[in-house]
Amino acid sequence: MMMPVDVVVMDIEGTTTSVEFATSVLYPYARERLPNFVRLHRGEPEVESILDEARQAGGVWNDEAVVVRMCHWMERDQQVTPLKTLQGLIWEDGFRSGQLVSHVYPDVAPALQAWHERGIGLYVYSSGSTYAQQLIYGHTIAGDLTPLLSGYFDTRIGHKRETRSYQRIAEAIGAAPRRILFLSDVREELDAARNAGWQTVWLVRDGLPGLAAAHQRATRFDQVRF
Repeated sequence: MMMPVDVVVMDIEGTTTSVEFATSVLYPYARERLPNFVRLHRGEPEVESILDEARQAGGVWNDEAVVVRMCHWMERDQQVTPLKTLQGLIWEDGFRSGQLVSHVYPDVAPALQAWHERGIGLYVYSSGSTYAQQLIYGHTIAGDLTPLLSGYFDTRIGHKRETRSYQRIAEAIGAAPRRILFLSDVREELDAARNAGWQTVWLVRDGLPGLAAAHQRATRFDQVRF
């Protein structure tokens, strides 16, 4: 039985949303449009700031070389912050035009609604930018879920496999670590959260997890009880 929970922090891919939606829909959409998006918007302050950050991270200075490097990062699914920020801007057009609609598992929206009504704080922690997270939850097949969510965290607070990231999130939320529950499908992320004093549940949407990880497990949100 879990200890009392005041806050639930959720991963996205493989937890609330299928991995296939990201790999087969979101990433190809951004990859196809990234070079032209940069050419069209490179003079805008927000995009120029992203490019400056990418130049520093990639060790290149020419804009075209930055685009090539960012495409390379995307192909390798590297969690590089300026790339994630740029992806969010590209996805914005798709979500607002209706070309993109986010997948969420059918058990997610009812659970979030029930937890919200109980006064549980609901947060998202993903490698995607906080803006991309808001777009994803604002345009789902279950409707706009953002009114249920209290906040968003991305890799600007730290990488998801580092314990210090979860300590920072607890400090930012103002919650006792032992009263925070983290839901993810990635063992290394769960290990880091557990080392920060959080409670954890491993979401196993497909297949079976390894036997070595000491985390409670669930295949659906309605199996997560606290």
